Amino acid sequence: MIEKRMVAAGFAAVMLLPCLAVAQGASQGAAPAQSASQGAASGQDQQAVQGNAEAGRAKNSMCIGCHEIPGYKSSFPSVYHVPRIVGQNARYIESALREYRNRDRNHPTMTAVAEGLSDRDIADLAAYYGSK
Repeated sequence: MIEKRMVAAGFAAVMLLPCLAVAQGASQGAAPAQSASQGAASGQDQQAVQGNAEAGRAKNSMCIGCHEIPGYKSSFPSVYHVPRIVGQNARYIESALREYRNRDRNHPTMTAVAEGLSDRDIADLAAYYGSK
C-alpha cells in the first residue's frame, strides 16, 4: 500500500512540474494565466491573441520532455507514440491546446498542462513550434 502511495505521489509531482514552469514564467513578468472560464467571461477573442515565438521558446519547458524526443513513447495512460510538434501548423497547436484546456479532447497529461495555460501562453507556444 505504501508503494502505491509513493508512486501516486511521484506521479502527482511530475504532473505539477509543467504548472510550476508556467507559474514561474508568470512571476518573471509574463501575463498571468487565465482559466478557460475567466477567458470566456472576459469576452476575450481567442483569435485576437498574436503569438510571440521567442516568448514561446521561454515557455516550452513543459513540452520538450515529450514532444521533442524523436520516437518517444509514453506509458500513461497507455503506451502510445507521442507526436513531435516541431514544425506543426500553429493554428492546429492553438486549437488542440484550447480543446485540451476546455476538456473537448481527453488526455490526462495534456489536460493538466493545458488547464494552466492562458490564451497568451497558447499563442506563444503555437508561434514557437509553428516557426521551427
